[in-house]
Amino acid sequence: MEKKGRVLVAMSGGIDSSVAAVLLHEQGYEVIGMTMKTWDYASSGGDKKETGCCSLDSINDARHIAVSLGFPHYILDIREEFGDSVIDYFTNEYIEGRTPNPCVMCNTHIKWDALLRRADQLGCEFIATGHYAQIREENGRHIISKGVDVLKDQSYVLWGVSQESLARTILPLGHLTKARIREMATERGFVDLVNKSESYEICFVPDNDYRGFLKRRVPELEEQVKGGNFIDTEGKIIGKHEGYPFYTVGQRKGLGKAFGYPAFVIEIRKETNEVVIGKVEDLNRTGMWVGQLNLQKYDSIPVEGIETITKVRYKDAGTAGHIEQQGDRIKVDFAFDVSGIAPGQAAVFYEGDDVVGGGWILKSYQKGSVFENIQSFQTT
Repeated sequence: MEKKGRVLVAMSGGIDSSVAAVLLHEQGYEVIGMTMKTWDYASSGGDKKETGCCSLDSINDARHIAVSLGFPHYILDIREEFGDSVIDYFTNEYIEGRTPNPCVMCNTHIKWDALLRRADQLGCEFIATGHYAQIREENGRHIISKGVDVLKDQSYVLWGVSQESLARTILPLGHLTKARIREMATERGFVDLVNKSESYEICFVPDNDYRGFLKRRVPELEEQVKGGNFIDTEGKIIGKHEGYPFYTVGQRKGLGKAFGYPAFVIEIRKETNEVVIGKVEDLNRTGMWVGQLNLQKYDSIPVEGIETITKVRYKDAGTAGHIEQQGDRIKVDFAFDVSGIAPGQAAVFYEGDDVVGGGWILKSYQKGSVFENIQSFQTT
């Protein structure tokens, strides 16, 4: 069989990336597998057994697939890069009073960049991953589109991948469902992959306790921020909290105090170490500002703006609205109220199944408030 080209496949040891590698091998690509060691749990200070994409078991599972099919497999230690770009970002965002999204940061600034550098060293034309998304080309631009499996679609986390990177990327699973992936693994004798559990935790917070991680990462933080005020939406002090970095917008559980009604975190105010508490309806917003943009479908948003569906978190179904680009920011006016918009999270804009682009949420607002105007927002 004539080879289609050499492709470096990111293999985590899980079923998705393993089947992606198998499919490309069967399609005639010259496959090289690579497992990235991003983190070791001993460094996190947690006590949970090491599992997931960085564990020795996962590395061995990926190597087993490669050996059984006769293609090379390498282990790439990027712990230093990961720590500088992802761990520091994660920590700093909480300290700044925002809610980070480390998976987007990792995909954009670690996995793709690291893979492409090694692909060049190994003479690979392409890189590939097991993400559930598709790539298509239109008007000379490479566009991420949703995967056909709506429950597994991962297009949201790929908004930050550059045009240059997308031009060299293959996503073999985008047209398949998870059920079909399991069937394929079974048909090829990789039953262990089908039965392997999947982790949905942040890889470097294995116990899912981000507060504990922050305290271990920045030991002096707790003393610096403890004893701040809970305030209500009118500014009245209603209690004391543990420190603003240990709360996120939309949080209900773990507030450590009863307020006499179902209470939610509405806003984090770093400057005054205040956490605003309110009722669920107080989380509603009609618009937001988004910065640090990466556009995929267009090189810029038309002056008059466009209608999109905007997602403000990974599991968000999305809300219709109008987006306009003003300088290096996008203003989003929603057609309906959106609850729990958290500064620091990613916003992703869709036209149909296509990713128009995305960015980081800077500020949300209610229509008619001072933050609806970019001049007021920039000087506040």
